Amino acid sequence: MNNLHGLVFAYRSNKDLRELTQHRNTCSIPFGGRYRLVDFTLSSMVNAGITDIGLIVHSSYQSLLDHVGSGKDWDLSRKHGGLRILPPFGYADVISSDYYGRMDSLAGVRSYLENIRQDYVILAGGDLAANLPIQEIYEQHLATKADITTVVTCQNVGEPRSCTYLSSGPDGRVTDVFVHPKSPMGCESLEVYILSKQLLLSVVDHCTTHNIHSFSEGVILAMKDRLHIHTYEFGGYVGRFHTVGAYYEHSMELLDPAVRASLFDPRFPIKTKDQSNPSTYYGLEAHTVDSLIADGCKVEGEVDHCILFRGVTVEKGARLSHCILFQGTHVGAGATLQYAITDKDVLINPGRMLMGHESYPIAIAKRSQV
Repeated sequence: MNNLHGLVFAYRSNKDLRELTQHRNTCSIPFGGRYRLVDFTLSSMVNAGITDIGLIVHSSYQSLLDHVGSGKDWDLSRKHGGLRILPPFGYADVISSDYYGRMDSLAGVRSYLENIRQDYVILAGGDLAANLPIQEIYEQHLATKADITTVVTCQNVGEPRSCTYLSSGPDGRVTDVFVHPKSPMGCESLEVYILSKQLLLSVVDHCTTHNIHSFSEGVILAMKDRLHIHTYEFGGYVGRFHTVGAYYEHSMELLDPAVRASLFDPRFPIKTKDQSNPSTYYGLEAHTVDSLIADGCKVEGEVDHCILFRGVTVEKGARLSHCILFQGTHVGAGATLQYAITDKDVLINPGRMLMGHESYPIAIAKRSQV
């Protein structure tokens, strides 16, 4: 697909995710044992044949840069095009501590937008866990001759106060927009849009001169009667991450084989940074039940309904239940953890007991010792 350019919004750092975003922005949060959230958007674009992708960042993106690197693992390391990191200071006099919204971020990289070689652009967040059929969405956009195609799901997967909802007519054209309502109204927008490069430049200029920060409010809501805005209903699995509870819930859903089959379709692989870890070691007294355990772990205790990332150590006598342990976590002998999320390189000393709840899991910050 040589006529579609990808733009990924990777600047957001959601404070409601507490410890998980202390040292990173939302799109670089680990997910599913070996991935980062940004992997899903990047892989969806690459699977559709997109070869030019811009990653819009602002602050707290060192973790993201370390993960994506030059884009080699997604076949995006190229002499011309490929993956481009777009920090604000290189393109505009941005003095705020962060972008106020997507229109701010697009205005900050406007000179990059002008040099896009393709006629069409897809805008997507890097904090969405979904395997999107972008080729199919693009073909519908061309067939309907829409000005903007927006991807929606009729599942309720996000927090209403953080979401935009759309209603549409029988022909799929958007008829009404509900921004951050108290409860879901219509289909939930995934904030993935396809539009032409020229229209994108036009709406960026319009929103900049009118001090409009939100794409949903400034374009989809304000221009729904002037533009032909068409919906594409996505029926596959979607994970959105507005709170620690939502992160925990969507992570635990991966223990369901049907969810894994939907998200990790072998025809459209989700790629990530290659670390070439050795196989996981299971001790003689190890006991694991219904868990996802990545390579490079050492398990000698009990692991029940858990997700262990690369390089996790569980010593003898330790008992884990309904936990998510990020890379490098070390659980000492005889420790007990239930409904807990540990960030990278956390040390749980021997004999400790940490117990959260399914509705409010404990989250332990990076490099903490308990």
